[in-house]
Amino acid sequence: MRFFLPHALPRLNLESSLITVLLALVMLSMPGEASAQATDPSSEVERHPTPEQRYGDWVRRLPFRAQEYSFRRSNMLRLLKESGGGLFIVPSSDGLTRGDTFRQLEDFWYYAGIEVPNSMLVLDADRDRSTLFLPDEDYRFSNPGRRNDFPGRPLLDDYQLRSIAGIEEYRSMRDFDAFVAQMVRARRILRVNGGAPGALSVPDLPAFGALDPLQTMILRLQAEHPNARLQNAFEEVAQGRMVKSRYEVQKMQIAADATAQGILSAAALIRPGVDERTLQGEFESTCRALGSQTIPFTPIVKSGPNSLWPWRVLAAHYDRRNRPVESGDLVILDVGCEIDGYISDVGRTFPVDGVFTAEQRQKMWVSLRAADAIIDAIRPGMTFRELTEIAYEAIPDDEERYMQTPSFFGHHIGMTAGDPALIHEPLEPGMVFTVEPWYYNHDLEIAVFVEDVVLVTEDGAEVLTRNLPRTPEQIEAVMGANR
Repeated sequence: MRFFLPHALPRLNLESSLITVLLALVMLSMPGEASAQATDPSSEVERHPTPEQRYGDWVRRLPFRAQEYSFRRSNMLRLLKESGGGLFIVPSSDGLTRGDTFRQLEDFWYYAGIEVPNSMLVLDADRDRSTLFLPDEDYRFSNPGRRNDFPGRPLLDDYQLRSIAGIEEYRSMRDFDAFVAQMVRARRILRVNGGAPGALSVPDLPAFGALDPLQTMILRLQAEHPNARLQNAFEEVAQGRMVKSRYEVQKMQIAADATAQGILSAAALIRPGVDERTLQGEFESTCRALGSQTIPFTPIVKSGPNSLWPWRVLAAHYDRRNRPVESGDLVILDVGCEIDGYISDVGRTFPVDGVFTAEQRQKMWVSLRAADAIIDAIRPGMTFRELTEIAYEAIPDDEERYMQTPSFFGHHIGMTAGDPALIHEPLEPGMVFTVEPWYYNHDLEIAVFVEDVVLVTEDGAEVLTRNLPRTPEQIEAVMGANR
């Protein structure tokens, strides 16, 4: 009998060991694979996808009731009919933040009230119909490589969004170019807001800077449809937006109150050695604390020799905007808060030492008497030309050359610090504008500034900034209390 055990055992042991190892590896690989899948983000997203974000998940309410927007659109349709009809095309913002938070373009915000990007609102005056062209999805909420963070946001098929907007018809933005081409072939008038009164001018591509969204749209329409009947709708936009509803006035009163509080908070810090940016920061912080979602324009805080120059000059020199104030200086604040899309624009002058010199006080009254004369004369039917003449009657002849009057002593405000306006139109109840007689005396190196927000009423004017101290005596009392 031959035995092969000594030879067989080692081979059996080797084979058994290999089998054992292989089995172990298989067993070990199975939970390891499951564990890897459990920690693989893409696999986890496939099994547990983050739900799509809906418009209503982020925006809980409109700034105004839907009826307010419906009235605005109806009013614009009426104005368009009275001036020849056509279709009014209103672009939305492109949605890019450029380092700040998204803010809708004013006309789209005014007529639609929704924060969607890359959309077009069309008001058809010939058919009494509003159509909103929407993207299928909001591109800002989509990123295939990061679906957990960017799960997507539908727009066109979001029926909750449709109910919020209250517009008659919704179409895909993919149809917009074909729609415009069809309207051009039908010889329909296409109306856009040209940004100023008069005939619509097609902008040129600038050598420096960039076109704004409205200019870009005008240029594109003209390039793609050279035979289009393009017309300017600025006057109709201005006629509608110049007169504020009582709901808009309420928003503007809130913004004015927040601005006044911000000015007082900044004034409490004024003393020798404090720099202008610290005062700017205090003002902005107060606006935010009182509900301001954004600051409508860079707060203008200027002191001493800086106060003698308009903001365009100062803003061209970054470092010059951080001057420490000195004893004997005057500090000018020309600032505003924005709340729910509506702004305020208010100005006051403060003495660093807490009291005005006799000369500074006298120049303050030059500005204040002009402002008071304007405010006292405001009533429906007056024109800005008449108000300017009244202001000059209150200004001493030898001071007139130091008063700055580009059009009149102020400007319309609402959603911006330069709301669309027709300055030759008579005043109507509901108009809101600033009264700001600037005084820049480079000979004496004294500049003073007082700016108030005024609402035209049925029989006169209401000053929305009435609670903010403005006379030299009132301002000195504030400065004394701060010390």
